[in-house]
Amino acid sequence: MSLAFTSPLRRSLRAISVSMVLFALVFIASCKMDEDTNDTPSDNNPQTTFGQPGAGGTDQEGDAFTSVIIGSQEWMSENLNVASYTDGTPIPYYTHDELIGLTIGAWTESYNGRLYNWYAVAGIYDEASAANPALRKQLAPDGWHVPSDSEWTTMINFLDPTADGGNNYYNDAGGMMKTAGTNQDGTGLWNAPNTMANNASGFSGDPAGYLTHYGYFEEPFSVAYWWSSTEFDIDRAWNRNLHYQYGNVSRRSDLEKGWGFSVRCMRD
Repeated sequence: MSLAFTSPLRRSLRAISVSMVLFALVFIASCKMDEDTNDTPSDNNPQTTFGQPGAGGTDQEGDAFTSVIIGSQEWMSENLNVASYTDGTPIPYYTHDELIGLTIGAWTESYNGRLYNWYAVAGIYDEASAANPALRKQLAPDGWHVPSDSEWTTMINFLDPTADGGNNYYNDAGGMMKTAGTNQDGTGLWNAPNTMANNASGFSGDPAGYLTHYGYFEEPFSVAYWWSSTEFDIDRAWNRNLHYQYGNVSRRSDLEKGWGFSVRCMRD
């Protein structure tokens, strides 16, 4: 009698034990799936991957500079400030008036660093190099380059996917690129109101103004312009700009290569 009773009981207990083990395995697998779901790779959530300090570098004149990681790119977080190409060839300095009409690389001064014409960006230092790109110099430090128009677009769209590289006027990327604070209250370099500025990207865009092809130095605390390496046509090249009154970044191609703008570089 006792043997007949014990055998079904053992089978029942064994079945219960197997069920508990299976439940535990399902529970553990479910928890792991939840962890994997919450561990979204940074590429799938790009808004959390900008503003990290980069390795920085040293320019051709021995001065250190800082950099920042924005998406898959590493950008200088300050403007280029050299007076020579990487091989040591001097880039001539011209006063604002003298810069008019030049078709070779040159720089001039602003209240916040050097401004370069586009010919310096292209490394055109004499008539021969203007005709033959193989003879041109390099403006950016070794291991770096002046970003192309498409590389600017990549960075800007990473900050605000609606920006269309700056073609869409209603974008928020500009505020994320501008340093905060205002000139009027002594907390920054931009004129008030410095709309939407928070420098969330770490790009640290400061105003430097610009030099026109008429020799006029304009808006030193109100705007920042940066060249791209990409030509628009024989007279003009693509650029990006920020403005103290607006929170967007703009893309333009209507300004001539002889104008003086700031330069930022990207790691190769």
